Amino acid sequence: MKDSDPENRHKWFRDHLTPSLTALHGIRERIYSGRTRFQSVEIINTDSFGVCLVLDGKIQSSEADEFIYHEALVHPAMLTHPKPEKVFIAGGGEGATLREVLAHKTVKKAVMVDIDEEVVSICRRFLPSWHQHAFDDPRAELHFVDAREYLEQCSDRFDVIIIDLVDPLEEGPARLLYTREFYQAVRQKLEPDGIMSVQAESAEWTNLDSFTAIANTLSSVFSIARPYQVHVPSFLGLWGFVSASQSLDPRELTPAQIDTRISTRISKEPKSYDGLTHQAVFTIPKHIRQQLAASRRIITDKEPISAY
Repeated sequence: MKDSDPENRHKWFRDHLTPSLTALHGIRERIYSGRTRFQSVEIINTDSFGVCLVLDGKIQSSEADEFIYHEALVHPAMLTHPKPEKVFIAGGGEGATLREVLAHKTVKKAVMVDIDEEVVSICRRFLPSWHQHAFDDPRAELHFVDAREYLEQCSDRFDVIIIDLVDPLEEGPARLLYTREFYQAVRQKLEPDGIMSVQAESAEWTNLDSFTAIANTLSSVFSIARPYQVHVPSFLGLWGFVSASQSLDPRELTPAQIDTRISTRISKEPKSYDGLTHQAVFTIPKHIRQQLAASRRIITDKEPISAY
């Protein structure tokens, strides 16, 4: 379909951000549409952000800016750790999180666990620029089971654990992977000097409930929990993350230290992340810091959160 095609003006994808806010994306082409055992899957080519992966009606990443999200999720924790060799990834079906982890030359083993094998297969086929053959790297180990079940039963301990899950929808596959009980399991599977990071939902001023609750829940489990945020254009605003550890604090690293670790430890130059970016993402505005400090919500298995 050409951009000049008048029909293009009438083909839209509706991304429901909140009950009262919906974004419309003009669609050039619907590349794939289907349903797995766990969720609906679409791959669409949009006018604004190019090819996008959509799960359960929500954009997960776009070819225009996925590097911003995935570099922000992976590199703060990986660069804070002195020498990450064993890494665990929960979710991350596109393979881009695995791609960024494997760019670290110290990594000897990266275990990726995603419950939905069909999504991974679809992404391997249709989103090669996301994974860039990371699935074929001999250091990568893939398992298609529930990430919480895997962590609770495995005997391994990891230097870094990265939680790259879909939104905690009420009927979705990830709702019980945002709870205090799950984060306690994560802590038990980290080495004493280990660190974890998690995507923590929208960090927009008008939609902070999930972000603040996730940060507060991690603070109840770990000695150090550092929320941070990055602007992701295809998410139409700020997106939240949290890094947590018993001993490592990413805010203690200077921009110069981050730049040195990038140059010596990463096999490629990140597109978005460097020392100044690291400093900036952990510099949260006062009004959001106040909301984080005021949060009292602890997410539990009995009282999980539910994204829109």
